[in-house]
Amino acid sequence: MPSESAAPSRRRRGLPASAAFWVQASVLVVLMAASSAPSPLYPLYQELWGFPPVVITVVFAAYVLALLTALLTVGSLSDHLGRRPVVLACLGLEIVAMLVFALAGSEAALVAARLVQGVATGTAMGALGAYLIELEPPARPGLGTVLNGAGPTFGLAAGAVASSLIVAAAPGAVSLIYVVLLVLLVLQVVATALGPETVERKPGALASLRPRVQFPPAVRRSALWVLPAAAATWSLGGLVLSLGPSVVRSMTGADSVVLTGLLVAALTGTGGLTTLLLGSVRASRVLVLGMSTLVVGMAATVAGLLTGSVGLYFAATVVAGVGFGAGFLGVLRTLLPQAAPRERAGLLSAIYVVSYLANSIPAVAAGALAGRVGLVPTAVGYSGMVLVLALVVLAGQAVRARSARRGAAGS
Repeated sequence: MPSESAAPSRRRRGLPASAAFWVQASVLVVLMAASSAPSPLYPLYQELWGFPPVVITVVFAAYVLALLTALLTVGSLSDHLGRRPVVLACLGLEIVAMLVFALAGSEAALVAARLVQGVATGTAMGALGAYLIELEPPARPGLGTVLNGAGPTFGLAAGAVASSLIVAAAPGAVSLIYVVLLVLLVLQVVATALGPETVERKPGALASLRPRVQFPPAVRRSALWVLPAAAATWSLGGLVLSLGPSVVRSMTGADSVVLTGLLVAALTGTGGLTTLLLGSVRASRVLVLGMSTLVVGMAATVAGLLTGSVGLYFAATVVAGVGFGAGFLGVLRTLLPQAAPRERAGLLSAIYVVSYLANSIPAVAAGALAGRVGLVPTAVGYSGMVLVLALVVLAGQAVRARSARRGAAGS
């Protein structure tokens, strides 16, 4: 059996590793697109079925709860069973979720679909992330890590925009986006089944199911400094996905599904493009750039909210999107190289646990608070929280840089 330091095995099963790499990159994008596709449709479901606003919060919470449960339990399962079978299982679950969405006739079906989808997405995140790194072309080192940062953001943007545009063009075709995603997922099942495996099976699969957040010892010191950046970026995502549609509606007076999709794209699409452009920049510089831009973007967001300027609010979201993409890429590029191959899936799952907690808990709290203190004050306070987190990361990076200079001068 090869040692842990040896290059991962790439036994060919129909597709070469180079082709399988792009297949798995597409899987990451489609899974995240599927996760954001329902968001612009919730007001339509509410109008069709007449359920109270709190149901939307329940649907959101069901997805996050299932996703976090999966991350905490089966997040490192692919380290034991192999990447390919775990990804195939996740694709199968996602197909079931799309079928439930497409056939949904009540809010209970939405909750059920989101629960299944949460398990599929949470299980896939660690396995897919590690799979991409292990399949990356030898001539493009680091590309797997870059796509780990860009894939989710591009997917979130694509799902929200595609869903909103389809419904805007054909208001009666609420389920069409799920049919499109279903076809893509079936094709990806076939392509994944033909791909190679990159890790050897090893014992301990059952023991790995014990709930835990696992940061390898070599990573823990750095994690303390950079994880607030993951919290800041994903908290911002929670702000846009939860309060963003209502904020735009209050500013414009229009209940537009397209505007909602464009707002999500302004953040996540910009973030994805930024991630691709900064793929070769040193991790510490990417992180500082991300947090600095996030500070500017959130300050402009507060100004847009207080003045009621839709143009400023959208422009601020684009600027914040640069920070969103660069900040999370900086986290991944700082932590992942410090982990051994056998620790990658577990580490990625742990990073996503922190990220999704930051994405969900403040968003749910803000949804409850907005009804008491008002939408704009809540959004302003939320934006201020993200800004403070970004400043904390910048301060930490400054302290680390100063310590490194002193160490170099003393040696």
